[in-house]
Amino acid sequence: MSLATPDLSSTQDSTSLTQCPQSSDCQKSFKLLPPPPPPPFLKGKNNSAKVPPLPPFKLPQSTPLNKDGSPLTKLKPLHWDKVRAPPDHPMVWDMLPQSFELDEEMIESLFGDNLQNSMKSVEANKKTPPNKHVLEPKRLQNIIIMSKALNVTAEQVCEALIQGNGLSLQQLEVLVKMVPTKEEEAKFYGYEGDINELETVEKFVKAILRIPFAFLRVEAMLYRETFEDDVVQLRNSFSMLEEACKEIRSCRLFLKLLEAVLKTGNRMNVGTSRGGARAFKLDTLLKLAHVKGTDGKTTLLHFVVQEIILSEGIRVSDSQENTNKTVEESEEDYRRLGLDRVSALSTELDNVKKTATIDLNVLASSISNLSSGLAKLQHLVHKDLCLDEQNGNFVNSMQSFINYAEKNLKDLQGDEDRVLTHVKEITEYFHGDVNKDEANPLQDICHCERLSGHVRPCLQRA
Repeated sequence: MSLATPDLSSTQDSTSLTQCPQSSDCQKSFKLLPPPPPPPFLKGKNNSAKVPPLPPFKLPQSTPLNKDGSPLTKLKPLHWDKVRAPPDHPMVWDMLPQSFELDEEMIESLFGDNLQNSMKSVEANKKTPPNKHVLEPKRLQNIIIMSKALNVTAEQVCEALIQGNGLSLQQLEVLVKMVPTKEEEAKFYGYEGDINELETVEKFVKAILRIPFAFLRVEAMLYRETFEDDVVQLRNSFSMLEEACKEIRSCRLFLKLLEAVLKTGNRMNVGTSRGGARAFKLDTLLKLAHVKGTDGKTTLLHFVVQEIILSEGIRVSDSQENTNKTVEESEEDYRRLGLDRVSALSTELDNVKKTATIDLNVLASSISNLSSGLAKLQHLVHKDLCLDEQNGNFVNSMQSFINYAEKNLKDLQGDEDRVLTHVKEITEYFHGDVNKDEANPLQDICHCERLSGHVRPCLQRA
């Protein structure tokens, strides 16, 4: 009888798994079972087990709200150091009446957090359906605002552009600001969608563009409307400059002042390289008010003005009948007569004061702008519009003005050349040969104007 031998292969396998847990082959085939569940909790009186406490519940941070319940917009922070109020004595902060209220809309618009605002705008753009406007939103908004000042229909504007008249200065200025760019103009011409889907102002611009060279006509009409005022202003400026040059050259009191300053300066510069001067640059006159005497109050300008007052008083007194007066009475008389005479300096340099705000470069630029504007108008009338008989009314209305503008511009350029010659002569009259790099041809006139302003306080003190 034979005994059956048991199959130990499975035992060996399990034993081998148990004995070699570190083997890599074993680890690949060996899978850990999940741990058994915990024993159920049995409720009862005698049960002493305690339930572990739940983690503390954190309340969400409350969001600041407006009076209407909407969340407050986040603003830029104001960095400051907060003060802890002491409990034992009152502070000024306790006395505040609590009556001030912020304008939330204003502070949000001025100091809103840019990041938050940009995120809002991005979200709004995502929600906003694509529009069918020709113009960009910002540009469209600007034109809508400007169009409110027109108070005319597109038909009225088109008729005025055909005839060459019928629009006021204010309306023309608004229309010039509405001139579309080349890109915008191409979009208007290429728009094939429903015209009713456009904004009213876009329909307005599109209607105007049906007129050939519409906005060039607007610019031409505005040029004509403002031409006369520009010419008058330029002529007045040239006239003031011309009179100012004459005043400086012929003002006896001003020459007396130069003499007094020259003698005073040479006396003060005795023994130095600056002494023995025969002339000085007029900007020296402005330095007199900054040279103070030993008393710390009297300036060199005060001294010079006092000396001129005395000299002029003696001159006027000598021309009158002499009466028996004491020395004190004579000095008082000299002072009174001289003060009256020197006070006239400001009046004698009246046009010099008016030229203080004039800039020759600005005047030259204004004439250049008028010339270029006339050239554009001539090209529009004689080149762009002359080939089409339908443009006849506009061409005819502009032709007489072109002739008028040509004559006036020629006269203005002559005035400019003449005044520049006078200004150069005045500069040479005081300074001798003038460098071509002279910073400002009008600087001598400006020095005289500023000096007259310094003299007035000296006369009040005299």
